Amino acid sequence: MRRRVLLAGFLATPVAAQGFSFIPDDTLLPMLRAGGLNLYFRHGITDRSQVDTGRRGDRAGQRNLSEAGRQQATRVGQAFRALNIPVQEVLTSEVFRAQDTAELAFGRAQIRIERDLIADDYTPGSASDDARAVSRRLAQPVAGGNRVMVGHIVPLGMILGRGLAQQEFPEGAAGVFRPRGGDWEFLGFFRAEQLIALARV
Repeated sequence: MRRRVLLAGFLATPVAAQGFSFIPDDTLLPMLRAGGLNLYFRHGITDRSQVDTGRRGDRAGQRNLSEAGRQQATRVGQAFRALNIPVQEVLTSEVFRAQDTAELAFGRAQIRIERDLIADDYTPGSASDDARAVSRRLAQPVAGGNRVMVGHIVPLGMILGRGLAQQEFPEGAAGVFRPRGGDWEFLGFFRAEQLIALARV
């Protein structure tokens, strides 16, 4: 378990020597069903042949979900419903790959765009401020379910204190955070495919 530390770009006290683990299936499902957690999802699988220009509001200038990513996001949403995992609210980055992930999984009516969840290369001058804002939200209590946030790999690395490798936090994976009286506790990651397999969808 790792506690939040105040950011300055990347954390002043990195945890680079420590690895982050995936939560075992027998622990993950009861934890998610109990609710009260903040779940930080990375957007689904993307089309790596597309160039990401960092232009906001320009789908053609962004790296978008691949067909595999669209199917992955849809199946994650199906898994939430099949496994009776409660969701209190869904917040997303305005970048289209994150918006599309949230919408395909949870439905357009349930999602809300939050500016500070944006990818770091879209607002390079305020990336640290955005990560601090997201870190504060991870500490906010959740009533009646889990709070889902759909964002990007680099901001979460900033929050956790070091750059995350692709295999640690692959596209479609989620980090699990428990609010703790104005702070948060990081519990680990789970893969999209892990949840899909549990639901058999």
